[in-house]
Amino acid sequence: MKYITGHNRNQLVLFPVSLDDAVEQNNEIRLIDLFAESLDVEVMGFKVDHIENGRPAYHPKDLLKLYIYGYLNKLRSSRDLEKATKINIEVIWLLKGLSPDHNTISNFRRDNPKAIKKVFRATVQIAKNFELIGGKLIAGDSTKLRAQNSKKNNFNQKKIERHLAYIDNKLKEYNNQLAENDGDKNIDNKQKEENEKKIKAEIEKHNNRKKVYKNLEKQLKETGEKQISTSDPESRHMITRNNITEVAYNVQTTVDEKNKILIDYKVTDTNDGKAMGNMLRRAKSILETNNFTALYDKGYHTGTEFKIADKLGIKVLVAVPKVATNAPDHAYNVENFVYLNKEDCYICPQGNKLRTTGKLHKGATYKFKRYTTKACKNCPVKEQCSKAKYGKAIQRSEYQELIENNKSRIKETENYYKQRQAIVEHPYGTIKRQWGFNYIMTKKYKKRAEADVGLIFTAYNMRRLINLLGAGTFKTYLKDLILLFIRYLADINVKISRFKLVFIFNNFIPVFLK
Repeated sequence: MKYITGHNRNQLVLFPVSLDDAVEQNNEIRLIDLFAESLDVEVMGFKVDHIENGRPAYHPKDLLKLYIYGYLNKLRSSRDLEKATKINIEVIWLLKGLSPDHNTISNFRRDNPKAIKKVFRATVQIAKNFELIGGKLIAGDSTKLRAQNSKKNNFNQKKIERHLAYIDNKLKEYNNQLAENDGDKNIDNKQKEENEKKIKAEIEKHNNRKKVYKNLEKQLKETGEKQISTSDPESRHMITRNNITEVAYNVQTTVDEKNKILIDYKVTDTNDGKAMGNMLRRAKSILETNNFTALYDKGYHTGTEFKIADKLGIKVLVAVPKVATNAPDHAYNVENFVYLNKEDCYICPQGNKLRTTGKLHKGATYKFKRYTTKACKNCPVKEQCSKAKYGKAIQRSEYQELIENNKSRIKETENYYKQRQAIVEHPYGTIKRQWGFNYIMTKKYKKRAEADVGLIFTAYNMRRLINLLGAGTFKTYLKDLILLFIRYLADINVKISRFKLVFIFNNFIPVFLK
């Protein structure tokens, strides 16, 4: 029987053709190469000027190419990427045979979070130029990515107190054992000395542990933080879903509805409550308009954020959370009381008016007016309406009008709002389920986490661009309208400025696309 046979391993030449011929022309590795070459890495903030003395440095474009290829192919570890430069033909072609060590690779990611974000912005710019971003409907949400910090290495005051209480109990037990050992007449002195030595070693070990927890407690008090992580100091213990918790970072993202392209991200160590306003500001800057609708889940339902959206002139649809407290009979919940704006009062289901003194009271995060009525005292349905001794009292937030406007928009466009999950979960499905990127690769601090997340989202947008445009169109775009033009300017020793790049994007590309 005949079989397909390979090449003779003892032949003198590994490749019978050039290295370039070994990589197919439609291989996406060529798109990564062109994309990186099209960027003005110096303007973006990558360091390109190095001291002439010593060993030459690797060019930022080469390291950027390696990372983009790695993240597109589920390789994030600097050691795995180093290995790929030696055994992966595509990577050997991409880096022209260069093989940086893992420390060089790792340091590049660590040192360039801001510049990496600008690379991500370049993918958004390309999508805008191809009109892949609609700019009319966006959705915002967050996802928790597990940090390089175990739950055991995360502490709050209660946890520290539990550890200290356990240690104190153990110390008490060991001291009792010492006393019993000294008074035990059934064993000889040699045995007593051995027992005493073991017990004192345990006491010393627990005293050292106690010092560690005391230092953590002191650090909590000095910083005012509610928790502390010892491996990755800026990561926080968070609820990821249901009652499952992880020490993680909370990554805020904004996705455009038209083709599910990510337009913005930010790594945080807080929950969603105060995130919407800044997300909208950045979205307005990126889209260069406020004529769009933004969709968010109930975690973003905060009065101060509605105020920011109103000032920006952006229409938002935020899911309304369930009522925190209900009346004994739900027919008498606050939402069933009618507010009269002109009279500044509420009408209860029984027809009584609840009025305010006009005084603003301070709440935890907002100010509010309090509305009551003396009619509650003799009301026949008082027991169904309120458990309070003096009857119903309504607190009206200073942002209540904006909150009610949002509620009205949700009711009017309920089907519109239902698109939110389909829009914003698309990137998460790809990144976390398909690629397995459900944790932060880097260790220590948000800045490094930002770099990791930036490369993840750059790879995601690249994948979307390749899928939507097709490799051929994308390649022609990068090669003919950016790379060749930049090389032409380099030949005449003209340095491209940011203004010139913007000019190319805004003037040459639209003509090509027609």
